[in-house]
Amino acid sequence: MSSPSWSEQLRQSLKRLPTERPPRVAILGVGHELNGDDGAGLAVARALEERLAGQDRLQVIEAGPAPENQTGRLRAFGPDLVLIVDAAQMGAAPGTVRLVPWQATTGLSASTHTLPLHILAKYLTHELGCDVALLGLQPVHNRVDAPLSDTMRAVAAQVVDDLAAILSS
Repeated sequence: MSSPSWSEQLRQSLKRLPTERPPRVAILGVGHELNGDDGAGLAVARALEERLAGQDRLQVIEAGPAPENQTGRLRAFGPDLVLIVDAAQMGAAPGTVRLVPWQATTGLSASTHTLPLHILAKYLTHELGCDVALLGLQPVHNRVDAPLSDTMRAVAAQVVDDLAAILSS
């Protein structure tokens, strides 16, 4: 039996949230757009901002390489779930997408961030009482001063389509 896809895992996570209203979801696009595929999280956030504008239960933030600078905005929004979208060295094939529990992120590369994502996630769960998950996108390359690879551009577009479908339902 194969494991469920990241999108099915996210759907199940949203169903398990202890809320009597549609869950409030914040999406943090993380990364450095001048480092090739490391900008994938930002590309996803930009496209989702356009696609999902006007939904009061959703907040999309282009957090760049310092997502911890967005904690005030997150606190004001009051999310039930924070989904961090980021390029992640997972030892997988380029373009692989996985929904990763934040507790499992201590071994993932976060060298382009000012604060490791597991520390941010721990803070958010403690201070905001929300769930946190990482949507990791395995990069092809993180070359300085390079655009997203064709593979990552296609993966980011598919992630946007899938997230828009999940979050619009």
